[in-house]
Amino acid sequence: MTTEALFRLLPDDLLDRCRDRAPLADAENVFFAADLVELRAAGYLAAPVPVSLGGSGFDLATLVRAQRRLAAAAPATAFGVNMHLVWVQVARFMHERGDHRLDWVLRDAVAGEVFAFGISEAGNEAVLMDSQSTARSCGDGDGYLVSGTKIFTTLSPVWTRLGVHARVERGEAGAGGRAGGSSGDADRETEPQLVFGFVRREGAEVRDPDEASRGLAEGVISHLGTWNPLGMRATQSYTTELHGVRIAEADVAARMAPFDGSDPLILAIFSAFSILTASVYAGIGDRALELATSAANRVTIGADGQESLRLDDPDIAARLTSAVLEHRASLDTLEVMARDVDELRVRDDWFLALAAARNRVTDEARGAVEVAMRIVGARAFDADSELARLYRDVLAGLFHPSSSRALAKTVRGFLGAP
Repeated sequence: MTTEALFRLLPDDLLDRCRDRAPLADAENVFFAADLVELRAAGYLAAPVPVSLGGSGFDLATLVRAQRRLAAAAPATAFGVNMHLVWVQVARFMHERGDHRLDWVLRDAVAGEVFAFGISEAGNEAVLMDSQSTARSCGDGDGYLVSGTKIFTTLSPVWTRLGVHARVERGEAGAGGRAGGSSGDADRETEPQLVFGFVRREGAEVRDPDEASRGLAEGVISHLGTWNPLGMRATQSYTTELHGVRIAEADVAARMAPFDGSDPLILAIFSAFSILTASVYAGIGDRALELATSAANRVTIGADGQESLRLDDPDIAARLTSAVLEHRASLDTLEVMARDVDELRVRDDWFLALAAARNRVTDEARGAVEVAMRIVGARAFDADSELARLYRDVLAGLFHPSSSRALAKTVRGFLGAP
């Protein structure tokens, strides 16, 4: 994919407008509605969709660069759009490997539908491998009714398709449908399963949280508490409580046993989420080091009245040099992961490598922002400064799976430790 195509979907003037709107969206804690309108009109929501299906055909490596570019301008916008792009990339991942069960996701993305990520649950350290939400077969045999609470549901005001997973207890497995995995095995129909699928909310538009159920075929959605976080405020990532919400049989993506990661959907989700989420934080690091470099090249007047660059200070030069080198290494890690996905590489350490890359990139981005704060100085400490906003936004990286604690467990398992 060429750089020309990337700049066509994300031209400088569009990014400038996103950057100009970001401070107000953060200060007023409002959704990035205007940014989304522009990005959708530009075709960015369908960027990963193959050209043959009406998209721009961005491979994952190009999408990573695009998300870095958007995040450098407006981190919350990039993160919000990211959760939509995760599902589109999941569908592309499977399509490229000859699995067409989510081709409809690619077509819906081209049609302008907005996908949101409804997987995270408070206290569920198993993440994709199990769920605290429950699903029961519909009486009419058409899918499942899902109940449970999902957290950090980014794009809450506007999604039209919410990807979720839920646990189906013994005897409730339901019809085989078109889902992958072991759904056709009659002997396992009575065993607990996880179901992955999509809730449809037709005609959704930016709305008040109290109207979250509008457009549902069945059931109720409510948002608990208020969205008033330290950073990433414009994402409006409400806690979402589902009450008997339908996943139609046609929208079931997979059924599988809990803790069975053999269905390709699991690697598709884990790789898309890990790499694209890391790309947002890499973009924050890009911008932080840009601001740090600009500050380091400012002329200062010393106590002796002599002019010099701040970069001439050995401490500043050392900090900036170290930060740039660390950033370069983390970007290379991200590029390798994206390239391996694009090249359909088979590797036995996928989950370890992806978790390690996600943690490395987000940790390094926080370090880059801190270095920038030190170099820019007191001006960065103003609450309404761009760097102060980046400082708050980058902290959200602490809360995404896989956490550093989960990564340590993964390493122990990979090494064969008990």
